Parts: sequence; C-alpha cells; structure tokens
Amino acid sequence: MSACLLKKFIESEKAVSPIVGMIIILAMTITSVSVIFLYGVPTIYEMQDMANAQKVEQAFTVFDSRTSKVALGESPSQTTSFSMMDGDIIVKGDNASYEESRIVIISVDINASWYDSFKQQRYKWRGWEDYVGNESMNEFNASMGSVVYTNQDRIIGYEGGGVWSKYPNGKSVMISPPEFHYNGETLTLPIMKIDGDAVYSGKSDVGITISSDNMPVVLYPNPSSDSRRTNPLTSDKVIIYIKSEFYNAWADYANSLAYASAETDDDNKTAVVELEVIPAMGKDTLKTAFKIGAVNQDNSTPMGDFAFDIGARSPQELNSLNYEIVAISATKTLMYKIQKKNGADQLTIDLIYEDTALSSDIETWTGGGTEVFDITGDKEDAKSTVDLLSTSMNLRYDESSDDFSWENINYTLGDTLPLNNLTQHYMKLITLDGSVIFNIQSPGNSDPVDYDESSLTLYYDGMPGSITYLHVSRNDLTATLN
Repeated sequence: MSACLLKKFIESEKAVSPIVGMIIILAMTITSVSVIFLYGVPTIYEMQDMANAQKVEQAFTVFDSRTSKVALGESPSQTTSFSMMDGDIIVKGDNASYEESRIVIISVDINASWYDSFKQQRYKWRGWEDYVGNESMNEFNASMGSVVYTNQDRIIGYEGGGVWSKYPNGKSVMISPPEFHYNGETLTLPIMKIDGDAVYSGKSDVGITISSDNMPVVLYPNPSSDSRRTNPLTSDKVIIYIKSEFYNAWADYANSLAYASAETDDDNKTAVVELEVIPAMGKDTLKTAFKIGAVNQDNSTPMGDFAFDIGARSPQELNSLNYEIVAISATKTLMYKIQKKNGADQLTIDLIYEDTALSSDIETWTGGGTEVFDITGDKEDAKSTVDLLSTSMNLRYDESSDDFSWENINYTLGDTLPLNNLTQHYMKLITLDGSVIFNIQSPGNSDPVDYDESSLTLYYDGMPGSITYLHVSRNDLTATLN
C-alpha cells in the first residue's frame, strides 16, 4: 500500500457514526443502571421495610385483641405469632423498663397553700414529688411495661392496652386505642402491666404468649389504702401523667376524646391529662361551706338551679338574718348579701363583685323595695326560699363608676338586670380557673338558721374536661417469647 492510500485510510470517517452510536447507547445503559441502583434499590428496601412494619402492626392488633381476652378473664393465656423479616421483638417488663413506661395519678385541692407553686410545674414529669405527703394531695402510680418491635429507628409496640407506632422522626401514632375510657363524668382506666424480660432477633416466626391469674388489683377507689380514695371525688383536680416512648400519641388520643385535653413534656417523654372534678350536685342539707365546680364557659346559662330553702331556728325566726355568701378565686371575689331590712317578713339581696387584677373598682347590684324574698310562718316555722336564678327579681347597678367585667356592654348607675342574668355572668367569672368554695358568714349577729331543716339545691353545666368518678385497676400480665 502506497503512502497516499494509507493516509486516505487513516483519515477516512466512514466507520465513525456506528461506533459513536454504540458508545452513546452503552453510556445511557450504564447511567440508567446506576440511577436504578442509586435510587431504586433503597426505595425497594424502604418498601420492603414498610411492608414488614405493616405486617407487624397487624400482628400487634391481633395481639392486643387476644391480650384483652386474657385481661378480662376469658382465657388464661393466648399466643400470637409474629412473622419476622428483620428487626427485634423485646419484652420490656422489668424494673428498668417500668421507669420509662408508667402512669402516675394525683388528685389535688386548689385551695392548698402550696397549690400556686405546684401549678407552675404541674405539666412536668415529677413536678408533683415535692408536694406528696400533704393532706391536699393524693398520689398513686402503676407500671405499664410494653412489648415492642424495633427495626433501626422504627418502633411498634403494645403498651397500656393499646398499639402504637413510632417513626424515625420521633412522631408516634396510635394503631389501636388504649384502655382509657372517659365519658366526661367517669374515667375508667384498667392498666395493663407487662411482666417479663426477653429479646428475639431473627427472620423466622416468633410467638408471644400472654398469661394472667385474672386477679385485677383495684387502685381506685380504695379507701382501705387511703381514706381519700373514694367516689365521688372530693378533690378539685385529677392529673394523669403518662410516661411512655409513645407519649405524643397518648396525648393525641386524649385530645381526640370529647371531654379531655393533654399537654406534653417532651424532655421527659410524658403526656399530662388534667381533669376538673365536678362536686356533687343535687339537693342536700345546707352547710356553711359548699363547693361549685368550673362551669361551662361556652354555655351562656350554665347554672340550672341555685337556691336556698331556709328554715328558722327557734325562737329567732328569720327577721334577724344577715348572710354573706362569699367565694374567692385568686384576685376575684363574689359575694351575695342576704338580709332582713325594709320591713318584716322579707329578705333582700345584694350582689358584689371585684377583680383586683382588672380594676380597683367594684360592681354592686342591689335589691330592695319590691324586689324581696318573702318569709312565711312564725318563729321556728319561719321559712324562705332564696332563688339566685330568679328571673322576676331585678337588681339595680349601684356604682358611680361603670362596670368592668361585662364585655361589649356598659352598665351605669341605675341600670337593672334580673338576678338570673347576674348569677349566670358572675358564676362563669368566679369559676373560670376551677372550682370555688362558697362560705356562709353571719357577721355581727347570731345565726338564726336551722341547718338541719334547711337545704341547698344546686345543678349546673360543668366545664368540659370534668370528672366525678374514677375507677383504676391494674391487670398483671406475663409475656414470654416462644
């Protein structure tokens, strides 16, 4: 081959296009495979983990149902099989686990000398400990323990009669509701306590057996343990602390209930549920002190019945009656003054309200004239009914300064309102922060009232999140792995 022909062959471009095309196709193929490996394989593994987690959640739901049968005494033991693809099954039922999975319930009186101090830290885990031992606080607790599945940062578990799922971002959700039943009046809380300490790791099936002697321990009411643990509740508040890996899901569950709400202590993984106690209502013998719980602030007329049937103690009759019925809540004071004046056989009423946090003035509403409660009978037969929700009795605003407690309404000297309207308004204000105690005082005179023959009738719409009855029990369950 001549030098000229060799040069033409080397410089020829006839075979360039097919080779370049093959190189481009090969590069695209390698890139596609790399992208699949880079993004597709992790997605496949993630989908596999999700499928495995869903299977475990379904197995825990079955486990929850079967555990309930054991706790309710329908069966001495039940076994549930878990199909494991990866991860660990752990029974957390020892003393160390109980420190991280437990329920503490306290009841407190808001008029205790230490309450204001406790109030500032009541939403913190162990915030009650400095006050245990005081007569106005009662505390009891119960361990829960749990059975959990863990796979890296994903946790699924049975705790407190419910099934929970915790994601890597720290957020928990409820899969099956716990044994926490509240209808706005009664809280029933059977606490499921898991006993056991075992771990299983592997990909084969594992069985979890739950057994019990079916002998629940009653924690409340339990007057033999503490005379204050009785129903109906006599304290002002009940606060429930739930320390748990799934605490935020516990709080979400409490907030989903119609009459309950919860706060969280994130630092200590604790949900805190606070409930107001509704004092007993109805008709009862009159006492010099009585309690009224927080009324429903969303109800314009929460008071249904608020009346005194007063009988005289011989021979004083009721013409010397001079009553001050007073409730104090922080900076607020509400007083009804009931007394004999302006003639025989009749009682007049005045209402006085002040709130030093809002104003240095007071609001005074006075009766008198024809606005009186009649006294019938003589001496020990003398009687009178004082109805604080009277719609026919009008009281007169008797201050030179305008009112300060009525939003969007400006009452001035001489304005009148029915006693019912006044009581509805001021009872919402005085109970805004919780229960109050009314004290009956008779300044400067002997008390002419026969309390055995007198009564108080009281009905009202309590604030949502209130409680009257509490039932707490502990069911001991033993968990073993097969």
